[in-house]
Amino acid sequence: MITHVRNNTETKTNAGVLVDTLETLGVDSIFGYPGAAVLSVYNELSKSNKINHYLVRHEQSAVHAAEGYARISGKTGVVLVTSGPGFTNTITGIANAYADSTPLIVLSGYVESSRNTKTFQNVDIETLAKTCSKKTYILQKNDDIKQVIENAFSIASSGVKGPVVIGLPRNLLESNYTPKNIKRNGVVTQLRNFSQEIEILQSLIKKSSKPVILTGGGCTNASNELNIFAKKINAPVVSTLMGIGTFPTDDKNYLGMIGINGTYPANSAINESDLIIALGVSFSDRSTCKNTEYAIKKDIVSINIKYLSENLKLQIKADVKEFLEQFNAADYKSEILNSNWIARTQSLKKENISDNLSGNELHSSYVIKTISEFMQKYHPVVVTDVGQHQMTTAQFFTFKEPRKFITSGGMGTMGFGLPAAIGAYIADKNNLILNITGDGSYQMNLQELATCREHNIPLKIIIMNNSSLGMVQQLQEKIYNNQYQVKMTNPDFVKIAEAYDLFAIRVENNTDLIPALEQTIEHKGTAIIDIAINAPEKFNNY
Repeated sequence: MITHVRNNTETKTNAGVLVDTLETLGVDSIFGYPGAAVLSVYNELSKSNKINHYLVRHEQSAVHAAEGYARISGKTGVVLVTSGPGFTNTITGIANAYADSTPLIVLSGYVESSRNTKTFQNVDIETLAKTCSKKTYILQKNDDIKQVIENAFSIASSGVKGPVVIGLPRNLLESNYTPKNIKRNGVVTQLRNFSQEIEILQSLIKKSSKPVILTGGGCTNASNELNIFAKKINAPVVSTLMGIGTFPTDDKNYLGMIGINGTYPANSAINESDLIIALGVSFSDRSTCKNTEYAIKKDIVSINIKYLSENLKLQIKADVKEFLEQFNAADYKSEILNSNWIARTQSLKKENISDNLSGNELHSSYVIKTISEFMQKYHPVVVTDVGQHQMTTAQFFTFKEPRKFITSGGMGTMGFGLPAAIGAYIADKNNLILNITGDGSYQMNLQELATCREHNIPLKIIIMNNSSLGMVQQLQEKIYNNQYQVKMTNPDFVKIAEAYDLFAIRVENNTDLIPALEQTIEHKGTAIIDIAINAPEKFNNY
């Protein structure tokens, strides 16, 4: 085996310094697709013993894979693509990462900076990306590429996290590197004292008889502090889609997810409460339905890293973990233990949706509950696509800790699941990764089965196959009383898996589900279960 050694004494090109800088910043994985404009970078990567490159089959998948990597590792994901369509194919992924506040660096090839005429694969990266990224750069002749990359990582991973896009002109990548003393503003964080805000919040809690804690994606790093806080004030907990797992979903005080696709207990508790303590919540319309009228007669306290333009009683601009640490350490004794309110919310849980199971039919809720119970001993990471299967998983799968439920929330991107699951596995190969998907979403980025096969990625892929765009069909039936263009004639997913030399099995009745799960777990590589959902159910959560 040939071992490549990078020679730090040789004259460096900007491409070489780029790779050196990525190594210094701790990057160990890049998801990408090569092309002429970035071959100088790929040449330098071939000499690196610290960075692994994962070749995907579509650039959108590269971004989703980097998202999955970032969501599991807590680090910044890195994408490398070529110019023109190489970059334009990333836009959906970039928008998805921006909506879900996922830190990414997207490195894209760019046409030579000296050319002003119409040029092959020339697109305006800055204009395309500025509405869906935290920052865009086009590397200029007078820039120091090392400082540009370091600054980009700082921006992506600080404050409200998100994607940063860097356009890399081919001629500059291939030019020799010259250090430049350019001062760039770094991100400075200072610990704040929240004693005044804590006192106000304590007063609101003491006045309340029906407080509810609402958790969002901003609680991902504050799970322990959230548990202490919830017990300290003895309040029920509900979550947004992005907040699932920040508080154990099997805890007796957890009521479920709120919003359009939320659970009856969670939505009812929000409606009946007099104080909502929102932790890391953005109040999107999927959670509030009409956010201008949301809980208008209730006191709402928001602890969030950014201010929100909502009708709120109290806004505390803070990192949730930092604030809760100080609140939990402060002297506080609740004079009211909310026992009547807790009893009421427990009664709401007993009114929740039934299993809807009859005979040998496969209902989606039954399937997800069965998979959840079977998989608990493996502590899996669950990555979903978007649709009915996503919401059923959010409602019925048990998540006891954060970073175990990965989904596309703010953008609702079909095709997210499979590549994001690949990135999730690369981030931590000790995790069992489940990709729960629908037949519609699965076919959006089906080609990444090749990536699984090439890199021996042992995903367990579960297709909830109802031969339709289930969520769209549900809306059509409810609003327009029809089913137009939602029925799907699907291919044989088992044969497709076999074409990629992967294991697959089809389940058509509930008695075969557990044996299929057992075979899937026993199989060492990628395994697919195609489940025929043959008994659609209605969800009435309001």
